[in-house]
Formats: sequence, C-alpha cells, structure tokens
Amino acid sequence: MFEKNPWQTLNSKEVYDNPWINVSHREVINPGGGKGIYGKVHFKNIALGILPLDAHNNTWIVGQYRYTLEEYSWEIPEGGGLFGIDPLLSAQRELKEETGLIANTWIKILDMNTSNSVTDELGIAYVAKDLSQKEAEPEESEDLKIRKLPFDELYEMLMNGEIKDALSMITIFKTKELMLRGEL
Repeated sequence: MFEKNPWQTLNSKEVYDNPWINVSHREVINPGGGKGIYGKVHFKNIALGILPLDAHNNTWIVGQYRYTLEEYSWEIPEGGGLFGIDPLLSAQRELKEETGLIANTWIKILDMNTSNSVTDELGIAYVAKDLSQKEAEPEESEDLKIRKLPFDELYEMLMNGEIKDALSMITIFKTKELMLRGEL
C-alpha cells in the first residue's frame, strides 16, 4: 500500500458543473513518470441504498426508466444525501419518498466507492427493518413502480441479470451473506 500519492497533478480545469456533479480535466504525471490526462467526476451527494426487510424477509424494489442508460431498471430504493447531513437521516427520507416505508431499525452494512477509476462517489447501504407502510412521496423527476417480493426472489433477479445497478447488487450480495451468517 502506498503511503503517499504516486500521481502528480500538473493542473486541473473545471469543464462542467451542476448541482449534482463537477467534472474536471487534469494533466498529470502518472506513477511511472509519464505525462497523461485524467478526468474526474466529483459527486456532490452521497449515494444511498436501502434494502427494506420485513419480518418474513420480504423486500421492496423500485423500478424506473434510467435516462443515462436508456433502459428500465429495477433497484433497491436509492437516493442522494448531502455531505454534512447524517447519511442515515437522508436514507430514511429516501425510503419514505420512494416506497412510503418507515423503518424503526436501521443497520448500516457497507461503505463503497462506486467507480473509483473516474469518480470519488461514496456509497452507503443500509438494511431497514421493523417496517410500517405510509404513503410514498416521489420527487417530480421520479416515475416509480414499487414491487414487494421475497428477498430470495430478489436475489434470483440479481443472479439472472435482471438487477444491474451496482449499489443494488453489492447491497443484495452483502445482505445475503449477512443472512447466511445469521447476522441479519
């Protein structure tokens, strides 16, 4: 493991900025000493994933058309949380917005770097338990379908390639492992 950064940044120029991301172009000296370029996408929010589980190991997923992929996607409830705000509070908000679910028990199961070769995005995932149902409150930009299903069916969707979202995948895998260990 490196104790110091082997990359040297010669200059950095902002090429795009909006409320969610900042993109910069950088000229660098790489670890081998050669000159190169690097693009970095900085996310202004924490990526949050929530896997709700009821007492019978049923869960809820959210379906929506993803503009960037030009395809429909089934995912665990997800959203963004501002830095400086407790991620758990943002996760609670997102679960309520997307599914109408309120959870009394929250278990943080992972921190992840979503795609560390081009972005600094941090992802955090929770399992939400002791659930009660309220009314969903999706954002204007969200046209969501909500589906309740047994966790084992969700796991099969993942194994069959029906779930492709990275945060959903790692959260489902981690949840399955914690269940097998008797930790959930």
